[in-house]
Amino acid sequence: MTNYSVRKLQNGIMVGLMGAGAFLLLSILMGTLIYIALKGLSALNWDFFTKLPKPVGESGGGMANAIVGTLKLLGIAALIGVPFGFIGGVYLSEYGRKNKFGFFVRYSADLIAGVPSIVMGIFAYTLVVLPMGHFSTLAGGLGLGIMMIPIALRSTEEFLKLVPSSLREAGLALGLTQWKTITFIVIPSAFRGILTGILLDLARVAGETAPLLFTAFSNKYWSRGWLEPTASLPVMIYTYAISPYDDWHRQAWAAGLVLLLMILGTNLLARLVLRRYQPT
Repeated sequence: MTNYSVRKLQNGIMVGLMGAGAFLLLSILMGTLIYIALKGLSALNWDFFTKLPKPVGESGGGMANAIVGTLKLLGIAALIGVPFGFIGGVYLSEYGRKNKFGFFVRYSADLIAGVPSIVMGIFAYTLVVLPMGHFSTLAGGLGLGIMMIPIALRSTEEFLKLVPSSLREAGLALGLTQWKTITFIVIPSAFRGILTGILLDLARVAGETAPLLFTAFSNKYWSRGWLEPTASLPVMIYTYAISPYDDWHRQAWAAGLVLLLMILGTNLLARLVLRRYQPT
């Protein structure tokens, strides 16, 4: 057997192994999605989206308060995480590529991104819950927002780095100052990519449970305003899943399906935006 034949055989074996691994991974993922869908659809109805949870021992009810609470928490998280992450990413890309402060910010962001989410919950608990004396939607949103910052920062930086230097040079050659070049040329060129990173960031924190146990806690009723405890889908899934009631178990599967669809929809939207961003 010639060297070419041996290399061709090795290449075929490796391609086959990679294909088998990808098929196995996809099978596990699809199996999980199908299993959750089959379990969740049995309890998914109009009442689930429009009614409050029923008391213990009563069947039926829904998780309308948890769905609204999740959206409120993500809204606060976006208001906190997106601006800080975006501004930090612009700084790292345009001003902090080589200086020591930029290195420190970049290293700190990577370090914070690796911190367990429960630690972020304890931090938000100490910062907001203890001084206020009670759990609140604001505290939960703050905990999720802090988790969003490093990911938004790094994704913004990476997408801005993809903008060709020639565009920056062209703006400066036309007499624009550096900040105007960044604002009117560089950022619009990377806008779709930055938006994609933010959407993926939101999808990541949407399923977090541990930080919310220390901050937003839960609520069986509607949460008025932003300074009261609020229900959320991840916490409701956890609470219902460990309960001894079969009806609550079915509701937990339904809530898991709804949360999964929310995250899947966000990821698909991000992929569509990123696909449009790719140069042809």
